[in-house]
Amino acid sequence: MKYEDLSNKIIQGVGGKENVNSVVHCTTRLRFKLKDEGKTKTELLKATDGVITVVQSGGQYQVVIGNHVADVYDDLIKVGGFQDGGSVPDDYGEKSNMSLLDRFIDLVSGIFTPILGPLCAAGMIKGFTAMFVAFGWITSTSGSYLILHAIGDAFFYFFPVILGYTSANKFKVDKFVGMAIGAVLCYPDIVAINSSKTILYTLFKGTFFASDIHTTFFGIPVIMMDYTSSVIPIILAIWFASHIEKWAKKIIPDVVKTFLVPFVTLIITLPVTFIVIGPIATWLSTAVSDITVAIYNFSPIFAGVLMGALWQVFVMFGLHWGFVAVMLTNLASKGFDPIVVLSFAASFAQTGVVLAMTLQTKNKKTRSIGIPAVISGIFGVTEPAIYGLSLPRKRPFILSCIAAAVGGGLLGFFGTKTYIYGGLGIFAFPSYINSKTGIDMAFYGSIIAAIVAVILGFVLQIIFGKNYVDIEPETVATTAATVSQTDSMATESDTEIIFNKATTLASPLSGKLIQLAEIDDKVFASGAMGKGIAIEPTEGMIYAPAAGEVVLAFPTGHAVGLKTVDGAELLMHIGMDTVNLEGEGFKMLVKQGEQVDLGTPLVKFDIESIKAAGYSVITPLVVTNSKNYHEVRIISNKSEITKSEALLELL
Repeated sequence: MKYEDLSNKIIQGVGGKENVNSVVHCTTRLRFKLKDEGKTKTELLKATDGVITVVQSGGQYQVVIGNHVADVYDDLIKVGGFQDGGSVPDDYGEKSNMSLLDRFIDLVSGIFTPILGPLCAAGMIKGFTAMFVAFGWITSTSGSYLILHAIGDAFFYFFPVILGYTSANKFKVDKFVGMAIGAVLCYPDIVAINSSKTILYTLFKGTFFASDIHTTFFGIPVIMMDYTSSVIPIILAIWFASHIEKWAKKIIPDVVKTFLVPFVTLIITLPVTFIVIGPIATWLSTAVSDITVAIYNFSPIFAGVLMGALWQVFVMFGLHWGFVAVMLTNLASKGFDPIVVLSFAASFAQTGVVLAMTLQTKNKKTRSIGIPAVISGIFGVTEPAIYGLSLPRKRPFILSCIAAAVGGGLLGFFGTKTYIYGGLGIFAFPSYINSKTGIDMAFYGSIIAAIVAVILGFVLQIIFGKNYVDIEPETVATTAATVSQTDSMATESDTEIIFNKATTLASPLSGKLIQLAEIDDKVFASGAMGKGIAIEPTEGMIYAPAAGEVVLAFPTGHAVGLKTVDGAELLMHIGMDTVNLEGEGFKMLVKQGEQVDLGTPLVKFDIESIKAAGYSVITPLVVTNSKNYHEVRIISNKSEITKSEALLELL
């Protein structure tokens, strides 16, 4: 497994497997729900190679990985032994330690996160189909249109079935029962009742709740609603079903539970849904939709400025899920949403700022992060840009929010609306085409807003952010996570130091000796990682400086850790920032847990290819548990050394 070592560090950092309720992933993050966030080692995780940052929000402990999060997730659930796609059984009702807001965010994100991929894909197909019709490439009566429209629209038409599954997973209901409830809401005969011309009588006549009654259930009037593409009714129905199912399991004998529990759940839940839950949920949805649209109509430009400026902050803390729920409600009840679209320019503003930072910087690491972050930003994924570059330096992030506010104001000015839940970034444009009116100024307004946001973000960064590009963010060194491979995180201040016995270390490389304080890395140079020496190698092979156990073997091959038989904990880090090479030019020759002798080859690396990629090969040898020695002394007084020569004396 490529990310086995990283997965072990993440599991250790979140407090161990036993502290995990569940873990899922989105575009760039691992999203943990933990039993006790007090057991986490956040600073250790932030410092781990392969982790961009950690965000604690919305009842979730989010470990930001980047674009390869899916690969890390796959290895993580294997390493951790998590079953059922990363979920560990828990009781949703027992979340007393979460605030009401956190519980809402956790609920909405838990239901919608698993379906975001196909949801966006279906929306993109609908958007492109509308664009093809608007451009006259196909007609709305052609077979091509019918098939494309069905591919894109079916997901939304049968949305209650999809949400029935994810809601059942969230509320711990039988998933197929959840799907069955959603399917009944979309059943053709049920849908037909709502549009029937036969009206028995009208309930609540003359009020906001006035409803024509088309049918009854054993004499009880049924207020029919159109549940296709709806959101709130099915979620509330599954929540109600979870209580019915739990009650049924308690009273029904085990021998007949297999079929009687689903029977009781369905036979009670669906009539109650049609008679009570469905109408109330629909009225609430309509009210929420009307309120948000009324706020928007009060001042579209002001709403756009506010949403644009704050959207990235909302995303950071998971608060955007509330707006996503409102958007889906608006789409279901009105056929469009004017709210979330106001955030559209934010990703382009962030991309413009990071593009400028990438051109301004002289730091190779910043550039290596910036280029892929710009590409991701074009497609609407901005976490690498936010957490890797702009947010740690503060000023660039603020500048991106200013540019996003201007873009949001333009979207409000042009009256841009979204008509489907589509893609992100440039793939979102088709979502803004009104299928009835075609391409209009509101659509062109989205293009203008995006262009203005990216240009303004770029210009603001060039003018006001230049001095902040190469400021080193105040974080622990990216390799500090290798200091300890044990559960103990004790420090000198809170535990009695036990000194190890004296030992001697041989040189792991042949090359030129360099004092740690002289290398171009603040953390190693400051001794924060421990005392030691650096070597500029003349041959591409690193050897064990003593007999011991390999406790760290990075998949990328750029670093290896050893615990000697005498208790010295060593870190050998080949080059600076070479983790960005993702293993190119390195070959790890040992495995974690392997016992090695003095002089055993550990890593083979290509000096020339690493230098050609723009990276130094200067390699620190650091005693990470230096506090367990009175002194770490350099034995050799030569400027150059040969592998296996005596190099350090640990007293």
